[in-house]
Amino acid sequence: MSARDMGSGGAEVRVVRGRIVSAAQLLDDGVVTVRGDRIEEVRPFAEWAAANRDSPVPEFSGLVLPGLVDIHNHGGFGHRFDTVDPAEAEAAARFHHARGSTTVVASVVTGAPADMVAQTTTLRELAEDGLLGGIHAEGPFLAVARCGAQDPRFLCAPDPVLTGQLISAAGGHLRAMTLAPELPGYTAVAQQLSDQGVAVSLGHTDSSFDLFRDALRPNGFGGLVTHLANGMPPLHHRSGGPVAAALAAAATGAVVVELIGDAVHVDSGFAAMVFAAAPGHVALITDAMQAAGMPDGEYRLGPQSVHVTDGVARVPNGSIAGGTSTLLHCVSWAVTACRVPLRAAVCAATSVPAAALGLTAVGDLRPGLFADLVIADDNLLLRRVLRRGQWLT
Repeated sequence: MSARDMGSGGAEVRVVRGRIVSAAQLLDDGVVTVRGDRIEEVRPFAEWAAANRDSPVPEFSGLVLPGLVDIHNHGGFGHRFDTVDPAEAEAAARFHHARGSTTVVASVVTGAPADMVAQTTTLRELAEDGLLGGIHAEGPFLAVARCGAQDPRFLCAPDPVLTGQLISAAGGHLRAMTLAPELPGYTAVAQQLSDQGVAVSLGHTDSSFDLFRDALRPNGFGGLVTHLANGMPPLHHRSGGPVAAALAAAATGAVVVELIGDAVHVDSGFAAMVFAAAPGHVALITDAMQAAGMPDGEYRLGPQSVHVTDGVARVPNGSIAGGTSTLLHCVSWAVTACRVPLRAAVCAATSVPAAALGLTAVGDLRPGLFADLVIADDNLLLRRVLRRGQWLT
């Protein structure tokens, strides 16, 4: 699959050959050269072979994709990100790394304010160590009417004091916060987040079309929409609501909309419409929780119990409680069930989410970026994962 040697200065060099699909590159037979933990070059195999006549010829490995970037993830393989145990959060991150999501933004859900701050402090350690791409706070400034799996006991109006505590606890690693724009105090907190470089993500909202539109860029602060269609009024031809407002904004390139691509949260027809309406501005996410990669049974999401049946997680009120899929599965579903072109689906799980949260060192195959690669077969079944220049599988 790869040739390897030691470059100057002792940095290990890896050469991976295959069909390269990324935002920057589309090569039927290409080579990615990795030096240490960074990509050194990407070029057609014929060019590489001509310049390296004395080197071993790497075998063709299959599809070579950028490491996937999951910007909305609550855990997996029996482990949670809403925890104060660093070992548990690390185990959740490593599970997703090994399955192709080499960059994971860990999401905490609505809970008691002190618990959310403590969990954010724990995740900060992993972000500082490079195991996480950052932190996402999903709540507690959400609409009770659209709380979904968020515990309504802890929902509240946007509060600058709690927001400041979360920002401080994250130590510069809070990448996004989800909040409902119709709540009193929204504008002040959205300004506060924006001033600190935190993406304002609109979701779990009961707002009207007009209000949601005005809260989105370019006129408002919202540059991201949390799991489009989930946690908001359904799209209707006489009441477009936030779904229509989000799609209209994404179609102009003003915002990015998240889409849970697990075949449970939205169906293939809706997803196909979203990709067609907003090309290049859809971010596939898992919204994965503790049960991802695990059998049916009893789990938790924040303060609430979750029951998983046939791979579908629900809290006691019947709401879907996050996903149980991996991001590579979401890419495969987008391609096979929604008929999204392969490159568009790959970008929706790599370059688009990375750009949405300002993750500049990941999400593509370009010189200087982290050496994060996913090797898959033509059916998008995982073969190997390279993260920061080291093979995980």
